[in-house]
Amino acid sequence: MGEAGDLPPAGRVEDLGDPGGHGVEGGGVDAGLRHGPSLGARIGRPGQPARVRGRRPSRPAVAQTSSPLVTLPYPDAVTPEPASRGGELDLAVLRAQDPTGLLEGVDRAVVWDIALTTRFRGLTRRDGVLLHGPGGWGEVAPFWNYGSEAGAPWLASGLAQARGAVAPPRYRDAVPVNVTVPELSGSQAGKLVATSGAGTAKVKVSGGDSAADVARDIERLEAVRDALGRSGRIRIDANGGWELEAATRILPRLDRAAGGLEYAEQPCASVEDLAALRRRVDVPIAADESIRLSRDPMEVVRSGAADVAVLKVAPLGGVHRALDLIERLGLPAVVSSALDTSVGIAAGVTLAATLPVLGHACGLGTVRLLRRDVAVPSAVPRQGEMPVREARVSSRLLDAVVADDDLTARWQVRMAHLLGALRARREREARDPSAAIAGLPL
Repeated sequence: MGEAGDLPPAGRVEDLGDPGGHGVEGGGVDAGLRHGPSLGARIGRPGQPARVRGRRPSRPAVAQTSSPLVTLPYPDAVTPEPASRGGELDLAVLRAQDPTGLLEGVDRAVVWDIALTTRFRGLTRRDGVLLHGPGGWGEVAPFWNYGSEAGAPWLASGLAQARGAVAPPRYRDAVPVNVTVPELSGSQAGKLVATSGAGTAKVKVSGGDSAADVARDIERLEAVRDALGRSGRIRIDANGGWELEAATRILPRLDRAAGGLEYAEQPCASVEDLAALRRRVDVPIAADESIRLSRDPMEVVRSGAADVAVLKVAPLGGVHRALDLIERLGLPAVVSSALDTSVGIAAGVTLAATLPVLGHACGLGTVRLLRRDVAVPSAVPRQGEMPVREARVSSRLLDAVVADDDLTARWQVRMAHLLGALRARREREARDPSAAIAGLPL
């Protein structure tokens, strides 16, 4: 999958392995963001800082532990203030920098910052922006190793949510979801699956080829298999970590450990290697990054590289554009998340509900990986299903997770970059329709 390289924000990411994948369309972090708020906070008129409102000073760095479970509570001394003050971006400044009116109708932009329950692909925290408009709330949360060009579709998706874009007709009122298992020990993985109520598990594997890596992956898969029982389904996600020969050697072993894999998601990074691997092994192959991060996602189909397409709403520019891409690919689809809050998850559930055929559980049960959320009820599945419903943001919950001044300042600058990138891309595609990825304008 990729539930994602430049330097991450200091003290926020221990290593780079985004829930977003290997390599990023459009390059790495923009120069104005790479060096933190001291450089990035100056926007608008030269020499004047942006008018950014925050509610608490920066928190001290949190010590990392060797355990895969990282406890990152919010400081007890924090007293939430109304969300109308804390973490708000200055929309007046952003509108002044955006003559084309992309933010029309948006009346609030709130930066959130939430710790994860477990270290996930190198991340211990997740942050983003909630936009409020006539249609409710939308989420914009590209990972920090995404440049502005790659982050522009995330902004387009959040704006569509906030403006209340009309959803396509839906075929179901609830969607099946899997439980996502990070790289935990076997005992931890088994407990997570047993308490989830899900009948399908997506298990993160190391993507390494050492004996120790493979042994840990096998232990994890065997524990998940035992917890699910005979009727359960198991899929793995290697985030493109294996070379072709390693994948050819390791996949059959993991298939046996799982009692049969539903599919292996992005076992190799390149489309060429995926196609070759698919010819060599009996395990079905799913493509994520090879679709989402490619200038030519249809190459996966032309090359016969995948049996399943894994797609996420925000990186593809919204529900409608993701649905159009699924139709063009013509592959069975699995809708997944990008460590979203319930606001982002709601868009994914909407997409999954509009698919005429949904033969696989979707990877939308990831709110459990966040220590807090912003909506009531939270998008937590029950007995392996997620109902289709609007995300209702709670002021009380949002108060508790608004970002500090430093992170808010970083997002003020980043949002200006994203607006510029989205505007430029739409202008480029209007001049030359062939510039649109897969023929789908953003």
